[in-house]
Amino acid sequence: MEAIQNFLLPIVAEINTNLSNYILLFLLVGVGLFFTVRTRFVQVRCFGEGMKKVFGGIFSGKNKDKKGGLSSFQALATAIAAQVGTGNIVGACGAILIGGPGAIFWMWVIAFFGMATIYAEAVLAQKTKVIDADGNVQGGPVYYIREAFKGKFGKFLAGFFAVATILALGCMGAMVQSNAISSAVSTATNSTVPVWAVGLVLAAICAIIFIGGIKRIASVAEKIVPIMAVGYIAVGIIILAINITKIPETFGMIFRYAFDTSAIIGGGVGAIFTAMTQGAKRGLFSNEAGMGSTPHAHAQAEVKDPHEQGVVAMIGVFIDTFVVLTITALVVISTLYVGDSPLMSGGIITDVTAGLVGIDKNNLMQTAVGQAFGSPIAGNIIVAVCLTFFAFTTIISWNFFGKQNVQYLLGKKATVVYSVIAIGFIFLGSCLKNDLVWELTDMFNNLMVLPNAITLFVLSGMVVACVKAAKARKKNKGGDELDKAE
Repeated sequence: MEAIQNFLLPIVAEINTNLSNYILLFLLVGVGLFFTVRTRFVQVRCFGEGMKKVFGGIFSGKNKDKKGGLSSFQALATAIAAQVGTGNIVGACGAILIGGPGAIFWMWVIAFFGMATIYAEAVLAQKTKVIDADGNVQGGPVYYIREAFKGKFGKFLAGFFAVATILALGCMGAMVQSNAISSAVSTATNSTVPVWAVGLVLAAICAIIFIGGIKRIASVAEKIVPIMAVGYIAVGIIILAINITKIPETFGMIFRYAFDTSAIIGGGVGAIFTAMTQGAKRGLFSNEAGMGSTPHAHAQAEVKDPHEQGVVAMIGVFIDTFVVLTITALVVISTLYVGDSPLMSGGIITDVTAGLVGIDKNNLMQTAVGQAFGSPIAGNIIVAVCLTFFAFTTIISWNFFGKQNVQYLLGKKATVVYSVIAIGFIFLGSCLKNDLVWELTDMFNNLMVLPNAITLFVLSGMVVACVKAAKARKKNKGGDELDKAE
């Protein structure tokens, strides 16, 4: 078995490198640019509308539970539960380590265009969703793929996406997320809590939630997501307040090192490309815009018009990248890069290996939080708690996404077997750490993008028509209100 793993690991890793650094980078950036232009910057024009629908609905009570599907906010919370995961901590740190502080600038750029992409995904998920025999909503990329491509090719493409999603999110994805939780708890407790015990508790809790279906998943998500996001942001703001004098230089480094190759070890165009690719691919798979995962949640929303959920979906990307991920980046850079830092030498970003003596290379956030509070133990515990919540909510949302695709392929009865298998993967993942599993998860994540992104291009006319119809309604509404006033 070990020989097989050693044989497969470099092959899968090479596939991932080529997919993420070249094909998917340009494909997803292209999709974002395409929809930004075709929708005439919907992420700018309708940003206020999206914020009003998300936060206005919370305080007005409009986001109450729906009999058939979910409220718009419940669907968004389920989507954010998947988006805001370990990538918002570990992913951001990895991008900074490899690409320098400038990688964060490219994360912002990608997220800006990704807001248009996820608008398109949510709109198509709403327009192509179906109601099954039991009155439950079924929706997601497999349905709009079949809408775009008729016949055997469409059936094959939808099946390809479904299999990749089940493996990437429901099975191997569950393993890597549960491993993140068990590792974080082990670090925080100095290994006094065994990883198998963490796995048992996590598997049991997930089993209870899975049995309750999408309603229970959404109920958990809408309660946990705001708490975990606000808690993480609060910790970040406290640290940024401590580092207040370093904030201007922190932003300066992000913008300067996005283009200044002389400040990066190695220099040259290659250094800029590294910052771009690291920021882009880490950002893309943090907010999941274009990946085809969150449309499963947005399809569940009961809204009057697909446009409504489209603008709500955009806020998910904004929260994920411009708020949560940015907090991570600012804390890490202001604490570990600005001033007398082991990661900088005379204004030059040092070699990672040489610059990280005594620092946890796998999670700079733990080191940054510990240094800011003057206690490495505090850093380990605080980040461990955040990682646990982030990974847990990702597991439950990804399970639902996988379940939707299992039902599409094999029928409703097969979802029970799928849930049992997923619970087994959750427990196994907490006990093991296998590099091949991580690489396979990334590979199937990458493969999900291909049929989804291609379909978005094909059905772009449907998305643009939705934008135009919403604009016309808004114009007519304004005219009606003016007539009433007169």
